[in-house]
Amino acid sequence: MNENLTRRGFLKTSAGLAAAAYLGPTLLTAAKRKRSIGANDRLRIGIIGCGSRGRDAHMKGIYKHVQAMNFEIVALADPWRVAREQANAMVREWFGRDAEQFVSYRDLLQVKDLDAVMIASCDHQHTTHLEAAARAGKHIYVEKPLATEMDALVRAVDAVKRAGVVCQVGTQIRSLPSIVGCRELYKTGIFGQLSRVEECRNTEKPYWYHYLKDVKKEDVDWKEFLNGRPMRPFRADVYSGWYGYYEFSRGPIPGYGSHMIDMMNFITGSKFPESCVCLGGTFTWKDEHQFTAPDCIQATWIYPEGFLVSISNNLGNGFGCTRKFYGEKGVLKVDNWMAPTYSAEGAPRRDGAIRGEKPVPSVEHPDHFLDWLQCIRANRQPNAPIEAGYQHAVAVIMAMTSYETGRKTLYDPRRREIKTA
Repeated sequence: MNENLTRRGFLKTSAGLAAAAYLGPTLLTAAKRKRSIGANDRLRIGIIGCGSRGRDAHMKGIYKHVQAMNFEIVALADPWRVAREQANAMVREWFGRDAEQFVSYRDLLQVKDLDAVMIASCDHQHTTHLEAAARAGKHIYVEKPLATEMDALVRAVDAVKRAGVVCQVGTQIRSLPSIVGCRELYKTGIFGQLSRVEECRNTEKPYWYHYLKDVKKEDVDWKEFLNGRPMRPFRADVYSGWYGYYEFSRGPIPGYGSHMIDMMNFITGSKFPESCVCLGGTFTWKDEHQFTAPDCIQATWIYPEGFLVSISNNLGNGFGCTRKFYGEKGVLKVDNWMAPTYSAEGAPRRDGAIRGEKPVPSVEHPDHFLDWLQCIRANRQPNAPIEAGYQHAVAVIMAMTSYETGRKTLYDPRRREIKTA
């Protein structure tokens, strides 16, 4: 195959696909909408979870589009008073008035004429907040991982589908123009049959240490945070560093791996793995905090399309990070989300279509927050719909079930069940 013809064909296709990617997938039917929002109506948005993710990612992320998308943040909910007040200070600066503030998501969902919510709460709270918001008929942006438990995942996903609301799952990597470009390049068949997809994502120290704060007991609704977990004495390190406690987060496979699984699904079109094995432990960071999330872990999945996916996380040494898709005719390198490349390096069946290492051409796409806002306005499904969230969640729950049991896990898509082999 002529390299120039292949590249020209891809670029031509990419240009044509840019508009399609921008418009998003299948439209929602008007009958499924809870409220009709006119083009000139101001969207009223609430924030559930006002920590650093809620403030620095969600609130700042949508505020970039406030002029174009005509919205306001009207309500805030968080168990920690300090986080609520910090978020409200941003609302006051941006909109010239205070937001309504609540300890519980339940009260926020009762706010009059609330159109949408952004869920940036703790991992163990996602499905609770997602299901409640869907039942209340609100459009939703929800953080990843979508779930850590299968039963709660199924209930929340079904609630979203019944409600017919616009739900964007927060796997924002798939909305990068560079990653949309990877998908379109992959569709050309230039890599041939995949054999393996791998990510090795390492850090010198677990990310949960960065969130530790001196949180005062009197400022927190501890029961609201626990979200149905057994009551126990308040601990500031558990509240602020919950990422490091298995009961609340499950560690880096859901935290980091959900992005990789979602990106892989987006690029290849795969949905669910057939099986998974996972091993790991807390090997390096043993101190007074008694963190229980694994700081070193490796998971491997087999997909029915005939390839293996592996994710390895070492949070005790930051060397050797990589992300690659290995095909029989070439390799796609996504070590840098923003600048992926491809080559024929190591390929056993090179056909001349790939010569040298080249950057993957980007394909225009709105950022993940803008995509969600546009989809609410246009009554269509977003780039990371609830089905995509369900797919990545199944994979990470399979991995962590294997980690917990020491056994291989299998997924039954018809029954929507994960079983141990």
